[in-house]
Amino acid sequence: MSDFSEIEKAAVYRAIAARRDVRSHFIDTAVSDETLMRILAAGHRAPSVGLSQPWRFIIIRSDTTRKAVHASFVRENERAAAAYADERAAQYRALRLQGILTAPINICVVSDETPPHGHGLGRRTMPQTARYSTVCAIQNMWLAARVEGLGIGWVSILDPEIVRTTLQIPAHCEIVAYLCLGYTSGFAEHPDLEEAGWEQRMPLESVVAYESYKPV
Repeated sequence: MSDFSEIEKAAVYRAIAARRDVRSHFIDTAVSDETLMRILAAGHRAPSVGLSQPWRFIIIRSDTTRKAVHASFVRENERAAAAYADERAAQYRALRLQGILTAPINICVVSDETPPHGHGLGRRTMPQTARYSTVCAIQNMWLAARVEGLGIGWVSILDPEIVRTTLQIPAHCEIVAYLCLGYTSGFAEHPDLEEAGWEQRMPLESVVAYESYKPV
């Protein structure tokens, strides 16, 4: 039996359904340190293999730092656009894919690939589970931000080596996500990429299999 009320359960499922990858709706409202720490604490509550807690959060507010990362985005975005042709290329260029300069806070989330905690439990045959654990932390942060009225955008169109150098990230840490965090003018009813016609969500039954793999 669940020890959550029906109202509490509904709130969790609502937050999951209402979460959005926010890129173009950030507003110029400061995020308090208390709110930021609640979101980071939610990330720190994520499950991790062997209780290794491999996530590391780098908070970025400096305009100089953000401009350096944004310059990498501009370069990589042009390269990505060149990979498409005709209507898809035009559609790609119309997408808003980052909020690096408009969001008040950027967060780079990295995974310590040799975490001192956990004593290696669960990672001997699948060492990549440290990164998977870090992704769980990101999802927790995303949901916490949503219920706080804040948007998060995940920017992956970046040169990781530029980010590594700019943020002085050591070699034993893997860059997992570069996030833009801030208050937003509103949350779309549907994900931006669905609204733009780039892609649609597949029905659940198409990705569920029983006893053996089923190709989509």
